[in-house]
Amino acid sequence: MFEHLEQIANRYSEIESELTKNEVLSDVKKTRELSKELSELEEVVNCFKEYKKVIEGIEDTKEMLKDKELEEIARDELTSLEEQKENLEKNLEILLIPKDLNDSKNVIVEIRGAAGGDEANIFAGDLFRMYTRYAEKKGFKYEVYNSIDGDAGGFSQIEFMIKGEGAYSKFKYESGSHRVQRVPVTESNGRLQTSTATVLVMPEAEEVDIEIKQSDLRIDIYRSSGCGGQGVNTTDSAVRITHLPTNTVVTCQNERSQIQNKEQAMKVLKARLYELEREKKDREEGNERRSKIGTGDRAEKIRTYNYPQNRVTDHRIGYTTKNLDRVIDGDLDGIIDALITEDQARKLAGEKE
Repeated sequence: MFEHLEQIANRYSEIESELTKNEVLSDVKKTRELSKELSELEEVVNCFKEYKKVIEGIEDTKEMLKDKELEEIARDELTSLEEQKENLEKNLEILLIPKDLNDSKNVIVEIRGAAGGDEANIFAGDLFRMYTRYAEKKGFKYEVYNSIDGDAGGFSQIEFMIKGEGAYSKFKYESGSHRVQRVPVTESNGRLQTSTATVLVMPEAEEVDIEIKQSDLRIDIYRSSGCGGQGVNTTDSAVRITHLPTNTVVTCQNERSQIQNKEQAMKVLKARLYELEREKKDREEGNERRSKIGTGDRAEKIRTYNYPQNRVTDHRIGYTTKNLDRVIDGDLDGIIDALITEDQARKLAGEKE
């Protein structure tokens, strides 16, 4: 590990040197690439510098032990430094785990009401509110591009993008089936009901990630049926794009103009095709998928929201919290941090094997 860290520190110094050269600074693309790489290495390098400083401190303190007058102070100092060294080693192990290349990307989220009729759609609306509240707390922005309202409230389907640096790293564990247990507002007899909504989270695909041929697309234009503001329902502005080779269909109707809806729909289509490619790669690399938290499959039950007990349980990692009221209001940090910690632990265990 030490040798690998030295290589990273040397690369960091090289990039710093490169970014002082006029020929590099005059190349905007090159400068952007190097600056991004520098930013990605910075946390590791700073932690490694601190680690080396602690190692030097340990050696100096051991020398102090030879002095009888300083021996007691030195022992206390040595204990503290050894503890720092252990913590820094753990941090460095985590920082050296290969990064998910999608972590920094925006995400596209699709929520659908599933089993439970009107109550499932209402719950889908609750999940949408939960995610957008959480996004706002993290400084992310969101943009709805397609939605179909439920008859009794909520959504039978809603698709939206969450924009911000690192959005995917926070939302990537949310794909799957979410289950709610409560007495629905639509239930006159006061009986507890279990309903589900499904969530699909995809990283936004960049131009370099996926290429789409125009000849592979069928584009249909029609009149919007959803609510999107005055004027949306009076013009043929909604767009449906079908990718013929995969029969992937994407619709967008929430923007005022046909051009805007087409742009949004293309972003979603690229994300879907990129996700299909990732799933295919994961199947081919079976070991990688086995180490993941969940399959990411829409049918996999990942979490239960129990209203009578104010309890949320994530079944993949056995995490339970008794503050459902706060979670559904967007306080997802506890659950997401637990998922990230477990993911890191599994990856570390996999590497050591």
